[in-house]
Amino acid sequence: MYSPGFSFMINACILLSLMSLISSLEPQLGSTRVVFQTNYGDIEFGFFPTVAPKTVDHIFKLVRLGGYNTNHFFRVDKGFVAQVADVMGGRSAPMNEEQRKEAEKTVVGEFSEVKHVRGILSMGRYDDPDSGSSSFSILLGNAPHLDGTYAIFGRVTKGDDTLKKLEQLPTRKEGIFVMPTERITILSSYYYDTETENCEQDRSILKRRLAASAVEVEKQRMKCFP
Repeated sequence: MYSPGFSFMINACILLSLMSLISSLEPQLGSTRVVFQTNYGDIEFGFFPTVAPKTVDHIFKLVRLGGYNTNHFFRVDKGFVAQVADVMGGRSAPMNEEQRKEAEKTVVGEFSEVKHVRGILSMGRYDDPDSGSSSFSILLGNAPHLDGTYAIFGRVTKGDDTLKKLEQLPTRKEGIFVMPTERITILSSYYYDTETENCEQDRSILKRRLAASAVEVEKQRMKCFP
């Protein structure tokens, strides 16, 4: 027979294991989706608003302002990251005052237990953990050495085929960076809400069902009450 104390220890260990497993699972994506349209194809991603709310708000505002349009991926390191340039220096088009004001902001480092695996979006920064601005990386492989030290705020939902194309492009090395030899431009960007999209689909289905029901009722009326 096990003592009560021993049983308590076993239950506590099981609970801790379950908590660890739950914390390692990927968090829930919000309903917003952003699409970067590049000269090599589209990349769609969603946000983790419960993991990095300040980062998500900042990046999404820059998207809404068109801040990433004409920007580019300055770094493509196969199996590691594809990194979007800071919009302050990466855009080919001039910035308006509202874009510049938002782009100059930095966000606090919202580090979490979420793992750096392929498709994850992770903020770029300098040595200062609170220096993240507008540059971020899309993970092209697993990078556990970044876990807990760079702010994860979303992940790619569509466009892995585009990322694979980027990984095949010729590169050159400048210091620690592996950079594409030709410019990978974010031609434009847009966003949408998946919940709204689902509602539109539901409304469309409901309208078709109502129309079909009306036709069936009319057929029965004509048959029974000519």
